[in-house]
Amino acid sequence: MSAQPAAIPFDEEENKAHVKNIWKAFWILAGLTVVELLLGLSIYFLEMGVVSYWVILFIKGVITILTFAKAFYIISIFMHLGDEVRTMMLSLAIPATLFIWFVTAFLWDGTSFKNLRNTNANSREYIQQNSKHAAPPAKVPSKKIEGLP
Repeated sequence: MSAQPAAIPFDEEENKAHVKNIWKAFWILAGLTVVELLLGLSIYFLEMGVVSYWVILFIKGVITILTFAKAFYIISIFMHLGDEVRTMMLSLAIPATLFIWFVTAFLWDGTSFKNLRNTNANSREYIQQNSKHAAPPAKVPSKKIEGLP
């Protein structure tokens, strides 16, 4: 005789609520993605004309904020943090924010390194050209060999 598994109670209303939440998350994420893509396309078309650097920077900032909002929404929905207590949510959100700072700091440092490397800064030639008290290059006396013209 085989043992029959116990029947799992199935609640139709609870199932409909879960499906509704999944579709809600889908449409919110799809909407944010479409807005990000439209803003990205607007940057592309704005750069073809004469536009202020600050306008482009502002649009990029908005795209970044929307991306972070999407990331935190995904964390709250798919990792089920929306149902957790506040301290549990903060224990995961604060390290994520520190990771964002970490990436930003390394990008900033890498950009400054690239700029220094491309300017030939701190090389011997650069220091001699830009130093007020740089000594002129030493002249090496040439020896004249007898018998050679």
